Amino acid sequence: MSSEHLEIKDLVDPNHTALLLVECQNGVIGENSSFPALAEASKNIIANLGKLAQAARNSKIKVVHGLAMIRNDDWGSNNNARLFGAARRSPIKQLPDTEAVEPIKEVGFNVETDVLLPRFHGLSPTSGTELDALLRNEGISTVVVSGVSLNVAVQNCVFDLINNAYQVVVPVDAVAGVPPEYGKTIIENTLAVLATLTDVESLIKVWS
Repeated sequence: MSSEHLEIKDLVDPNHTALLLVECQNGVIGENSSFPALAEASKNIIANLGKLAQAARNSKIKVVHGLAMIRNDDWGSNNNARLFGAARRSPIKQLPDTEAVEPIKEVGFNVETDVLLPRFHGLSPTSGTELDALLRNEGISTVVVSGVSLNVAVQNCVFDLINNAYQVVVPVDAVAGVPPEYGKTIIENTLAVLATLTDVESLIKVWS
């Protein structure tokens, strides 16, 4: 059914909804970030990310952490875009089992219920990972997408999910890009015609 004909409470029913936190990790939006400008632009959404994650857990909604990583030897990582070069030059490396790839403390990680979804290549937590299979196996039809960045990963993620026939919901106060004005343009002119836009408080109200 088209999202145009669904009320938000039905669209994000906990029985068929998952929350995807995109790159909400220390090495991306934390104090020690590979991308300082993005970390700065994300400061206004960090509290909301924490509220959103906890509300989802309270409603038994699966919280999936989409984490960007590189292997210790960098094998298999992309090198075909300037973004990847910038990440390589940063002293902060997104290496497995390091603080950089841990979810930020405001979001936290519930070892009993949350899911870690690492990726070692590409630009989206939905491309070349297990996410699609995991969601389908659990009967998930709606994905709430939050995190960073609107420039790249979040936008790619929404495209992939739409192409794979999921309903997508984006809380606009839980996503960020750089510069912030550009992020707002992406929301208004791209995501608005693909996803259902809402805000964190509205989702919390529905899930409470």
